[in-house]
Amino acid sequence: MATKFLKSFSIATGISTTLLIASFSSHALAMSPFQANYQFTYNNKGMGSATRALSQQGNNWTYQFTAKAGGIASASETSKFSFANGKIGSQSFSRTSKILIHNNTMSINFNPGNKTISTKKDDKARSFAWQAGVLDELNAELQIREDLKNGSLKSSYPLADAKEVENRRFVKQGNEKIKTTYGTFDTVKVVLQHKKPER
Repeated sequence: MATKFLKSFSIATGISTTLLIASFSSHALAMSPFQANYQFTYNNKGMGSATRALSQQGNNWTYQFTAKAGGIASASETSKFSFANGKIGSQSFSRTSKILIHNNTMSINFNPGNKTISTKKDDKARSFAWQAGVLDELNAELQIREDLKNGSLKSSYPLADAKEVENRRFVKQGNEKIKTTYGTFDTVKVVLQHKKPER
């Protein structure tokens, strides 16, 4: 339950961050470092906080997500990548999560020189054949944002996880106004379409 809650929160805040920015001027839309802090509730009760931060050093970018839900759970994700001509080049991804006394780790290394994508989840290691343009679950948010800025989403995006590289489809559902304490924003609503409808 807690794992699903944190993962859902991770995806929800990432997509909303991505799409809120999509309505600003073209100058403001250039990918640039930022930090966004969140407070979140569950059943109208304060549950915790989260931070998303994008930093840059030359053409090396780092996108980080951290979240804490009281003393129950915590999670962090880090994606490292390059960025050129509107395209993200994945380099590495890592995730750690803790729910009560249970710890989980996962890492992905993108190795174009060796033509492999290597993953490790806890003690289980796997390796897949190299595919150009493969994203991780965190930097996919930024690539979707870039594609929305340029007018359209791709029919699907290849995403790597611990077990495989899978093409995932993001569907634009339309526009939506979001009211915040900083004003009302015109946003674009996008959903991840799963092969299994119950997800």
